[in-house]
Amino acid sequence: MTGEREVVITSSADVVAVRQLVRSVAIEVGLSLVDQTKIVTAASELARNALVYAGGGDVRILVVENGHRRGLKLIVTDDGPGIPDLELALTDGWTTGNGLGLGLSGSRRLVDEFDLLSGPGKGTTVTVTKWAR
Repeated sequence: MTGEREVVITSSADVVAVRQLVRSVAIEVGLSLVDQTKIVTAASELARNALVYAGGGDVRILVVENGHRRGLKLIVTDDGPGIPDLELALTDGWTTGNGLGLGLSGSRRLVDEFDLLSGPGKGTTVTVTKWAR
C-alpha cells in the first residue's frame, strides 16, 4: 500500500473500520502479530476517544520509512473541547467519562512513538507510530 488512507469517525462502525484498515496496513508493513495487535488496539482506543469525547474526528493511516525500517503512523484528530491538562490525561486511571482511564496512557505504552497535542477549545491530535522489527 502506498499513500495515505483516512477514515472519518462518526459512529462505532467507523471505529471498527479503523481497526480493520489498520490491521491490513500493519500486515502489509510487516508488523509481527503481537505488534499488529498493539497498533490495532491503540488505533481503536484513540478512535473511540475521538468519538466519545469529541463527537467524532478522523484517523489518517500512513506507511512510513526510516532507513530500512517500515512502520505504520496514525494521526487521530478531532475538533472537540480539547484536553486542559495533558499530564493528568496521560495518567493511568484518569478519565472524564465512564471508561477505565487507560485510553491515552495505554495507547502510549503500545506504540514506539507517541505525540499528543491539545488544549482547551483547540481539539486534540494524537500521532503514534509502530515500527516493524
